[in-house]
Amino acid sequence: MISQVDRTVVALVPMRHHSARVEGKNYRLIAGRPLYAYILETLLECKAISKVVVDTDSPIIREGIRQAFRDIEILTRPEHLTADDVPMNEILLHDVGQVEAAFYLQTHTTNPLLRAETIERAIDIFFDGWPVRDSLFSVTPFKTRLWTTDGEPVNHDQNELIPTQDLKPLMVENSCLYIFSREGLIARRNRIGQRPTLFEIDQEEAIDIDTEWEFELAKLIINTRDAEA
Repeated sequence: MISQVDRTVVALVPMRHHSARVEGKNYRLIAGRPLYAYILETLLECKAISKVVVDTDSPIIREGIRQAFRDIEILTRPEHLTADDVPMNEILLHDVGQVEAAFYLQTHTTNPLLRAETIERAIDIFFDGWPVRDSLFSVTPFKTRLWTTDGEPVNHDQNELIPTQDLKPLMVENSCLYIFSREGLIARRNRIGQRPTLFEIDQEEAIDIDTEWEFELAKLIINTRDAEA
């Protein structure tokens, strides 16, 4: 167990200016506000998060955060880390070199429906398992019949047609959040450790905007939620 005093983390939120599939995604307006505002407001609600840090190469995002989120620290991403094919682990290694902490939580602007209570529950579960469980990442249970491209069943017996709701679920890494230690990231160069906890988030909350269709879906949910409030 780790003491309550130590149960704080630094939140890292990478935000690129360029988006390959959805133009201007990270700062594009959704329900009248830039997309990045949703996750930043959520993180600022979390008592276990001691600091929120944004890593970006975007002048638009930098200026917007300086005006609306003055308590958030901004890191300028070096040019060699801005290409589409740069692994996220390399960006995180750069960030932890700039902002020192024992533990970090990483999430994305593209998770606007993620709730503060979900993040706080994930942090509690991570520390309850530490150090036996050395990291945590979020997943969504997935129950459907899967096949290889060669026509081989992956997760079911084709001779026994059981209902899909009774299948043993596979877990989809949904990219909503990762929690890891500084020491583990540097040693493995990977935000997922050797003994991770898989933290379940339901499908709606776990929406990760990577396509125009997902952007429109998130916008519809947020507009509906705001109208009902």
